[in-house]
Amino acid sequence: MYPTTPDGRYFVVKGRLWRCSNPALSEDVRKHWVNVLMDARRAVKSAKRVEDSEALKQARAQVDAAKQALGERGEVWWNDGSADVNRRMVRNTDYADWYAGLDEASLK
Repeated sequence: MYPTTPDGRYFVVKGRLWRCSNPALSEDVRKHWVNVLMDARRAVKSAKRVEDSEALKQARAQVDAAKQALGERGEVWWNDGSADVNRRMVRNTDYADWYAGLDEASLK
């Protein structure tokens, strides 16, 4: 598992923050959108394999739609006014001290 920020908004991979799914989603809704996301990712792979640029464009749009529905992209799912730092290096954010304090074992 990857370390998750104390507020549960992001997880960290190779020093970069990635937004977590909205924890307020019901399990059924979350499962639905994860399934849609996985299908869309397979469609991306397939479109790349056969070099179909139109299918690739559509598949990537489906990936984006699923990620937005999950809360991983688009409007943030929290309401305290905090800025979104998705895809930023953790060392350049307010999470830098938290991350620097993690032990080596939790970073693997």
